[in-house]
Amino acid sequence: MSSTSAAATLDAASIKPVTGWSGDADYFVVREYQAFEPEAVLDVLRGKVAGVIFRGMIKPEDCAELANRFWNNPNRQTRGVEAPGYYMGAYTWQKPTAQYLDETEQIAAALDEYLDVPNNPLATFYGGLADVLAKEGGTVRLAQHEGRQGCRALLRSWHGQGEYALAPHDDNSQLTQPGQVDFEIQKVGSRPTGALNICLENGNGGRLAYWNIQADVASKTALGVEYTGSPYPMASLEGFEMKWVEVNAGDVYVFNGNHVHAVEPNTDPSLRRTTLAGMMGFIDDRTVVTWT
Repeated sequence: MSSTSAAATLDAASIKPVTGWSGDADYFVVREYQAFEPEAVLDVLRGKVAGVIFRGMIKPEDCAELANRFWNNPNRQTRGVEAPGYYMGAYTWQKPTAQYLDETEQIAAALDEYLDVPNNPLATFYGGLADVLAKEGGTVRLAQHEGRQGCRALLRSWHGQGEYALAPHDDNSQLTQPGQVDFEIQKVGSRPTGALNICLENGNGGRLAYWNIQADVASKTALGVEYTGSPYPMASLEGFEMKWVEVNAGDVYVFNGNHVHAVEPNTDPSLRRTTLAGMMGFIDDRTVVTWT
């Protein structure tokens, strides 16, 4: 039985709230900015604040161009029940390191072509982050393994139904996946796992639900999500503060993915929620690596 199915078959009456770490009121906020301030991203990656959002960072015409490129792209694929929807790129979830890197190399040229636009938001974001890190002798780069590099970005659009289009989950558990013990992303360890989302489309609804809890290993193991991070039953989250984060096309946000979070469906199923996304984190005091 997989971890996901194990969590799904737990007796609801036996599920108790998880234990773990919750931040104080000063930490558990998503700070809003009207312009891109890469220094604020470092506050997330260093655990000073739960999240930041840069409102309207991407121009409407650039969002429309990138969204159209995604929906018209022959390399767009369908993802299964764990995150139902469409995607382009490669993702590490539940894959051995070699498989992820193979898939990354297969899609690399298509992603390069996709991102070949005058105002590439990914280049803007990571360029700004690189500049502020360089001031203190740091760097940001793609995750590496034996001379190979991780994927630059993941395009995705979820069409899940029910209470959430993407079930409550955390992004840190998968960093303990036994099949990836040789991959340097696991060095992020107990540090914040930064989740980057560049919102290209968000027709109606599609808010981020964000809980003030980072579950401990004992709770994850009891739920069967210690390697997957998903799904957390709602009963396991009772009593913890939850914030709704409103997201609009053009917004760019980064949050600590160690916290349990979810995405609600669009209120109109004919409308789309499409993001350009990636993960990042410090593997030592000066080096930030990125992956998908």
